[in-house]
Amino acid sequence: MFLVGAGPGDPALLTVRAVECLSRADVVLHDKLVARRILELIRPEARRISVEELPGEHPTRWPHIVRLLLEEARHGRIVVRLKGGDPTIFGRGFEEAQALRDAGIAYELVPGVTAALAASAYAEIPLTHRSVSSALAIVTGHDDVVDSEQPLDWQVLARFPGTLIIYMGMRRLPQIVQTLLEQGMPPRTPTAVVQWASTTRQQTLTADLFDLPRRAAERGFGSPSIIVIGPSVRCRPEVSWFEKRPLLGCRVVVTRPAHQGQAMVRSLEELGATVACLPAVAIAEPSSWTPVDQAIDRLAEYQWLVFTSVNGVNYFLERLWRRGYDLRHLGALRLAAIGPATAEALQRWYLRADVVPTRFDSEGLATALSPRVAGTKVLLARADRGRDLLQHELARIASVDQIAVYSQFDTPHLDPLVLDALQKGEVDWLTFTSSNIARSILGRLGDDARRHVHAGRIRIATISPTTSQAVQQMGLPVAVEAVEATTAGLIAALVAQARPMSTQLAESGGGKIDEDPARQQADDINGQK
Repeated sequence: MFLVGAGPGDPALLTVRAVECLSRADVVLHDKLVARRILELIRPEARRISVEELPGEHPTRWPHIVRLLLEEARHGRIVVRLKGGDPTIFGRGFEEAQALRDAGIAYELVPGVTAALAASAYAEIPLTHRSVSSALAIVTGHDDVVDSEQPLDWQVLARFPGTLIIYMGMRRLPQIVQTLLEQGMPPRTPTAVVQWASTTRQQTLTADLFDLPRRAAERGFGSPSIIVIGPSVRCRPEVSWFEKRPLLGCRVVVTRPAHQGQAMVRSLEELGATVACLPAVAIAEPSSWTPVDQAIDRLAEYQWLVFTSVNGVNYFLERLWRRGYDLRHLGALRLAAIGPATAEALQRWYLRADVVPTRFDSEGLATALSPRVAGTKVLLARADRGRDLLQHELARIASVDQIAVYSQFDTPHLDPLVLDALQKGEVDWLTFTSSNIARSILGRLGDDARRHVHAGRIRIATISPTTSQAVQQMGLPVAVEAVEATTAGLIAALVAQARPMSTQLAESGGGKIDEDPARQQADDINGQK
């Protein structure tokens, strides 16, 4: 049994031990604010349970959580209780540990990055600073504290000689500020509110203490937020390193196949985007290996082996290995790759591409190969669907055999949460990295989503002219096309189109596709947990 801290929101802040626990779990009971990208680390066959599924509201739900933990653990299952932030800071972690201890069930507490630390780092507000603050106090501003057996001593807190951090205080912000002022805290004390700390929806507000409630209300700040009070707030730069990210708050949908999209997702998140995945095409072995096997057995007949995708490289060379061959079987074959990613895939097999075109599409590859392959025999390894342009162009001057080394098919179901966001216009960018993907998704896009695209509320970004043409043939406009037909080129095109960050933050109020849609209804009870 593991009581695990999921951190404040950024999946990158999850600890290595937390990842290990999730990879082993049979059952994961998680808070509603845990990032969706973190939940993706759970084994597909494991059972996921959100606390929202259990009976009762927040104060009355806890006994049901404990009952379920005990029940699953007694059945011999590996159970992870995944809690936002750190399980021991306003998270009832020790109470749950006590229940397990009383029941004789072994457990481990795995700490997580708590919201105060994330707010400090991502908003660049030092919690301690040798020049201005050598002490730190973390308290809760929740209503229940007033009626607790150990109420906070606000007179002491008003004189606290350091940084005061208040969790779950936005609902009572006016009362908290008024109390601190009445107890003697100077009205000009620097303060800050950091909302959605470490997520792509992060916003930071600074103000003098007396003016904080008004400023927070004007900006629409609510929970989950961390309130920071003390002279260290003055150390904050005008804009933090995190809030300078060019795509901060942009809501981007990545449509690449699930096993290929993660690098693009990580790159976009590092630039500040809120990313949702909508894989529309899946990859599998070809329906029959016979044509591939026959070509492998006759490789000595060919002078050129041409690859049009990373998948083509991997499926072909893995099949070569399974057939009992190794790289020596390629002999004197010359290799061509449609672009740098495909060339890099060859390098991972310790092979170098002899030809990589400057334009990374079938037209570019045909142009690059034509002077070289005349009168030779060419083997083209590709998917079972797609354009035949390359084969037709090369067949004019060479003998060309084409084999399907992998199969592409439309996924039967698209994520309903992402589709709903598209229908509501709660997406800024819909990205396409191939014509097949564009046709698959746009053919299943709802009427409201299409209207949002026509109105410019949702913009489409494509990787190449061919992909743009496929989108336009589906009756929709393309807002941006990558200069270089790579995922890096597509991301660069998005960055080039991004509005100035200050304007974006002022107008957007944060993204609406988030790691978990339940974040939209978060309340002070859960705070930044």
